[in-house]
Amino acid sequence: MNSIERVENVLKGNTVDRVPLGFYLVDCDTIEKVIGRQTYVRNNIARQIAFWEGRRDEVAESYKKDTVDFFRKVELCDIITAKEAAVLPPKDYEPPKVRKIADDKYEDEEGRIFKISKLSNEFVCVEDPVAKRQEYSIEDFPPDPEIKPLDESIFEAFDFMSEQMSGDRFILGPGSLGAMVLLGGMEKGLMEYVMRPELVRAITKHNLSINNAHTKQMIRKGQRGVLFEQDYGTTRASLMSPEMFREFCFPAMKSRTETIKSFGQHVFSHSCGYTWELLDMFIEAGIECYQSLQTDAGMDIAKLHERFGNKIVFWGGIAVETLLTGSMDDVRANVREAVSKAKLANAIIGPSHSIAYGTPYDNFMAMLDEFNKCASY
Repeated sequence: MNSIERVENVLKGNTVDRVPLGFYLVDCDTIEKVIGRQTYVRNNIARQIAFWEGRRDEVAESYKKDTVDFFRKVELCDIITAKEAAVLPPKDYEPPKVRKIADDKYEDEEGRIFKISKLSNEFVCVEDPVAKRQEYSIEDFPPDPEIKPLDESIFEAFDFMSEQMSGDRFILGPGSLGAMVLLGGMEKGLMEYVMRPELVRAITKHNLSINNAHTKQMIRKGQRGVLFEQDYGTTRASLMSPEMFREFCFPAMKSRTETIKSFGQHVFSHSCGYTWELLDMFIEAGIECYQSLQTDAGMDIAKLHERFGNKIVFWGGIAVETLLTGSMDDVRANVREAVSKAKLANAIIGPSHSIAYGTPYDNFMAMLDEFNKCASY
């Protein structure tokens, strides 16, 4: 079987030759070691500075060449997500006016302050006066907004990657979901469900209209599914009660899933955290595969399969924490355990989140080697 056949058959509940393998994300330091050169792919600091400086085409070329080269070298990986060749700014975009105010700080024209976090290779917004003064009203979010087509140039890198890789890999394209509205961040956004529920409903309907209208253009040639991304849980509990989720979030999730499937696409969903109480609604909405399975939040493949059976395919099992801080022996043991559970559960194997920045390269290679030894049925 090739990767496409392998994943398609798992989604149908059929027998396959080996457990499929997929990465949600791979950060730049691992990619650079595999391809032997620097990259902008998931290089969040360098990429952001390049965009601010107007070097969009330079980033695009890196996305195209480096993503394809990485997955050609990592032949065991069956699933490629859109995140590896991310949506770009349009060709004619105007870079925002941003100035460097310290060795590790930048300020944009709206007064936002961004600080470099070298540990995670991220820019962190440490001061946002715009968010503090932003006020929202129902009138700002009409249910039938004017829909403008997307600029085709934003898909340049993804289309190149798909053209090169879709013949033998299972490609997941980008997909906006927006089932949970979080205005002003997590804490404030969740409070709005209690304080201003009608505003939340208005924004959800507004966003749903835009996302559904853009679906045809967002589905690119060669892709076989869409990956939704939104976190619904902490390590201990879901972010809202099942009752509130069904009232506010489920209708949008179901509508988006039905729209995606009407174009012949499979629907995958990524969420971190504990989501046991919500999974029945994911299944009811039509989600076919659930990705992340955060191990320290109790999302164990075997237990999930025991509870939900073949109603949904699970993707995960290898603890990111083990990849980051464990020994190579720890990684190998984790892979063997995860593969054994996946075989019983008809699941897809992968890390519980990304191949995170700072993952020891030896651990990454040990994961691939051990998987290759034990993944066949």
